[in-house]
Amino acid sequence: MARNGTKNGGSDSYVRPVRRILIGVLLFALFATFLFWRIDSPRAERLRAQVIDRFVPSFSFVMVPVTKVVDMVENFQSYTRIYEQNQELRRELQQMKAWKEAALQLEQENAKLLDLNNVRLDPKLTFVTGVVLADSGSPFRQSVLLNIGERDGIVDGWAATDGLGLVGRISGVGSNTARVILLTDSNSRIPVTIQPSGQKAILSGDNTKLPPIDFLESPELVRPGDRVVSSGDGGVFPAGVLVGTVVQGPDRRLRIRLAADYERLEYLRVLRSHPKAPVTDPGRLVLPPEESLGLLEEAGDG
Repeated sequence: MARNGTKNGGSDSYVRPVRRILIGVLLFALFATFLFWRIDSPRAERLRAQVIDRFVPSFSFVMVPVTKVVDMVENFQSYTRIYEQNQELRRELQQMKAWKEAALQLEQENAKLLDLNNVRLDPKLTFVTGVVLADSGSPFRQSVLLNIGERDGIVDGWAATDGLGLVGRISGVGSNTARVILLTDSNSRIPVTIQPSGQKAILSGDNTKLPPIDFLESPELVRPGDRVVSSGDGGVFPAGVLVGTVVQGPDRRLRIRLAADYERLEYLRVLRSHPKAPVTDPGRLVLPPEESLGLLEEAGDG
């Protein structure tokens, strides 16, 4: 055991001085190289060029991993920049989509307002335009609420259009609001005229987008694509207001594709319908009951 300790101690005493000498020589060589590389002399420059030409090409294989690592770092930084730019472009694209949606809504709203201004109606008719506040559509009742009411002179039963076609009629008027029953509602019944045949019929709502035509006198005279307008019969709706066009439903039944855009009801125009003047003088066409009875008695005596 003592010998082993002596041998290990002698080995350590031999290695340590050698290690110190090598480290010292290495430090001296590095310091000398540093000084040599800093000397500004033509001879030193030529010697440096010779050293570079001699040793640097042979160490090119050593620089390959370093070069690859540097390229990887640069590529990663470039990828990070591209990723950040991509995220920024995504955010800008989302903002552009929001602006596009807002622009489309404004364009549609502007088109509807232009339609309301350009629609041709009877010059005698006046109207009040209201904004749709709420849509209470359901499988059993289809109606909308307007922000106009009694204060605006709205009367129950007046017709409402969206600038393209007839939408429905006023059914329920409050002080500041009015409810419009749509033509698609199951409680809606309006008289219509089919052009160009002039056939009279009743448009009956059935809570679908294509309400059917009832009480048509001569169905063979009606063709899909014919224009449908309000007839004005009954004095409820004004005559000549566009309702839609005739189509044939899946059940082979004649129906009407409504001209109004029920998917985007934002503004409605309520038409003021003035009551017709009552007939006070029957003239000679319709006789009073007394005169009619006298004529019958004379005819019987003769």
